[in-house]
Amino acid sequence: MKSTTHSYFLRLFLFWVVALTVFVAGTSCSQDQQDKIKNSLPGDLGKAPGAQPLLDSVYVVRAMRAEPKFKDQVDWAKKFYRERQFRLGWFRNHELVPQAKTMLGVINKAADEGLDPKDYKVKDFDKLFADLEKAQGDSARRNALEKEIDVALSGTYFNWASDFYRGTVDPRQVKSMGWNVKRNKIKLHRALQTILQERESTYPYYEFEPLHEEYDRLKKALAEYRTIQRNGGWPVLPADTKLKPGQTSPTVELLRRRLLGDAATGTPAASATTPVQNVSNKTGAGTAPAASASVYDEELVAAVKEFQKDTGLKTDGVVSGETLRQLNVSAADRADQIVLNMERWRWVPKRFEPSYLLVNIPDYTLHVIEQNKEVMTMPVIVGKTLNATPVFSDKLEYVVLSPYWNVPFSIIDKEFKPKLINNPNYLDRLDMEVVKGSGRKAVAVDPSSIDWASIDEKTFKYTVRRRPGPKNDLGEVKFIFPNSQDVYLHDTPHDELFSQAKRGFSHGCVRVSEPIKLAEYLLRNKPGWDRQTIMDTIQARREKYIPLKETLPVYLVYFTAWVDAAGHVNFRDDIYGHDKALAKEYFN
Repeated sequence: MKSTTHSYFLRLFLFWVVALTVFVAGTSCSQDQQDKIKNSLPGDLGKAPGAQPLLDSVYVVRAMRAEPKFKDQVDWAKKFYRERQFRLGWFRNHELVPQAKTMLGVINKAADEGLDPKDYKVKDFDKLFADLEKAQGDSARRNALEKEIDVALSGTYFNWASDFYRGTVDPRQVKSMGWNVKRNKIKLHRALQTILQERESTYPYYEFEPLHEEYDRLKKALAEYRTIQRNGGWPVLPADTKLKPGQTSPTVELLRRRLLGDAATGTPAASATTPVQNVSNKTGAGTAPAASASVYDEELVAAVKEFQKDTGLKTDGVVSGETLRQLNVSAADRADQIVLNMERWRWVPKRFEPSYLLVNIPDYTLHVIEQNKEVMTMPVIVGKTLNATPVFSDKLEYVVLSPYWNVPFSIIDKEFKPKLINNPNYLDRLDMEVVKGSGRKAVAVDPSSIDWASIDEKTFKYTVRRRPGPKNDLGEVKFIFPNSQDVYLHDTPHDELFSQAKRGFSHGCVRVSEPIKLAEYLLRNKPGWDRQTIMDTIQARREKYIPLKETLPVYLVYFTAWVDAAGHVNFRDDIYGHDKALAKEYFN
């Protein structure tokens, strides 16, 4: 008993001697020296793991820049480690946190996101982890490996997260993409802090999940279309195909396989509505008589109309022309189109405002969102290919009733100038006038006092405008979100154009099909501005600016693929070539 007690007090004495030595030496010796002192503790005390190693800014920057694929992420790494006083992020008590393996597993499945896992497998973590296991008995080697692994894991995360949350392509660096929507301002170092459970967040960073439900729907659609692609795709219909309901043709069987599938042969359905669902013919699993199989029957007509709806075409059930072209777009091309639109979802803000207007240009549709719910949609007309509606975001500030239409100088120069030279009063028949100044300060000018033959855009100090009325190109209402491109929403006297499936007719502005309904909605919280007041003001034929009680965000966006609330995959034409420009950057 005495021997045991003596041994205990001896060990306790040695512990305090060594502890005092560590305290005194701590301010003047290196981490390695301190580790050697701690490892000199007798018996079980000497097996203590020791303090977790610390990094410093020089180490972090040097390690990140040493790997070419990490160079773009240096700033994120500096912010991350600086905010944690350069403590390791991926280790706790010399043990890797489980999020490390989770992240590496996510990277292995990056192809599901339309990304290439090889882009993020920069470091050989299997080897690094094995080396770390072997170094457990050597604290200096172990600490060096922990620091190397920690920075490598952070660099890998920032590499992946930058692409996954912010996009692999910066649209502002590629002019042909024309994308100027408000940026996604996600702070990647904060996202990593959330993943490591060091801060709370309302965003799903914990699970390495996407920020938008629309992205997630596209991801599921991508998996389905890639399944179709692996199974050999779908049959191609002959270029001269022309089918009307009730007709009989050998091509009908190909069309049936294309849209409804064939359970007998294992061919998957491959419509835009149900990409991978196997559907047998009603007449039996491939046993129907040839005559019946070749009839363009009601079931198949319904499938074609559904396909036409989901590709933005006229739903007449006739298979020819544009419908035939869309049917013959390959599964591989559709998968690529989905990937490009997933990329666009990485560009938009990580969260939209609760209420906003959104115009999807290729879909020719305006969506009104109130408190995160869609409360109104309406068809719109967008710019022609040569006068493309720009892709950007801003804030709606004014509803203008009975607006003037200010004629662009290009129209004055090319169309009006020759006629005005011969007849200065030509504008009268167009219900137009010339003014100097703007708004209430505008003063009418006699057209005959202007030397029309000598005008040019730089020196022309007047405005040619059409008066409010039934001939006005802006109709009865316009909606202004002041911007440098002079683009806005407005009414139109040409309502017949809204019956067209493809509505690229404007000079860049967006024409709305139900302007009074939209004006009434926007002014609903503005005292004294009910529908009757709006109509009475319009009938007065005097321009009236009405400021909104609160500005409303407006997004003019460009999505050519999406999945609607019913689960239907929708595709639209790349009307301005933005998909083509993005594909060149993304896939190359």
